[in-house]
Amino acid sequence: MRRRDFITLLGSGAAAWPLAARAQQPKAPLIGFLSSFNQAQSTRPIAEFRRGLDENGFTEGRNVTMELSFADGQYDRLPPLADGLVRRPVDLIFAAAPPAALAAKAATTSIPVVFVVGFDPIAAGLVSSLSRPGGNVTGMTLFSNPLAEKRLQILLELAPRATEVVMLVNPVSPDTKPEVSAVQQMTQQRGLRLRIVSAASLQEIDAAVAMLLDRRPDALLVASDPFYLTRPDEIVASVARLALPTIYPFREFVVAGGLLSYGTNRAISYRQAGGYASRILKGTKAADLPVMQPTTFELLINVKAAKALGLAVPDQLLSLADEVIE
Repeated sequence: MRRRDFITLLGSGAAAWPLAARAQQPKAPLIGFLSSFNQAQSTRPIAEFRRGLDENGFTEGRNVTMELSFADGQYDRLPPLADGLVRRPVDLIFAAAPPAALAAKAATTSIPVVFVVGFDPIAAGLVSSLSRPGGNVTGMTLFSNPLAEKRLQILLELAPRATEVVMLVNPVSPDTKPEVSAVQQMTQQRGLRLRIVSAASLQEIDAAVAMLLDRRPDALLVASDPFYLTRPDEIVASVARLALPTIYPFREFVVAGGLLSYGTNRAISYRQAGGYASRILKGTKAADLPVMQPTTFELLINVKAAKALGLAVPDQLLSLADEVIE
């Protein structure tokens, strides 16, 4: 071989080395983000989930990718969305809220699933145990039913003379049954009448409000539900026609003008879910990661809304608030 041919061959081989090295780099894992909410309401959860990933060594666009799917509160869209992620296939599914978690579990028994839900994941059949979930599913539970009891307790501090309480629920939400059961037990103990009003759309909520205008109950408790959370402004505006002391499950409703909210800090739960996803992508089995329970709760009070209702918020309740909106 002539010296010139040898140098040419050597040069072409050296140029190919970086290409070969890049070809050998492992493919970035793909996470399917399956949300019961709409895209606007998922902005903060997605940001916190990404933060949890980043804090544990996975940065989107560098060594992990995400595919986002939104049901916009229409739960019948979740099974086909989950099936699409499985066919893709993704390496992990993150399921935001109970309907998404149930759809993801039904879609796969092999792809790991990390969830954030409000109900008891054992009773719902998502996991067999909180400490050792088993199977391919784990995550964070917000345990909405004991929180519903606490919401009613707070609501009655603003309406101590209440004799009839209305609870607005979405009949197709997996959260509904345990929350209603918890509230029923508490109202029975206190000798209160509880009226359950079902509404699964904005039109049904408006119709329920129109019906309650004639009934005139003393206070209103809005149940936690992904669809409700996608429409906080519309729901608060509709409920405002009742001019009743009302408590909501999440801060978004108070920011929209509602009176009170009490619930878990969802941002923390989504960040923790990102951490769990990272651990699974690094090799930990979902079955070995215990379901995490909330440790941080937040009470928001809208003083302006209270004044509009002619309510005096007790100083003790104000002192407990994590945020007071003037």
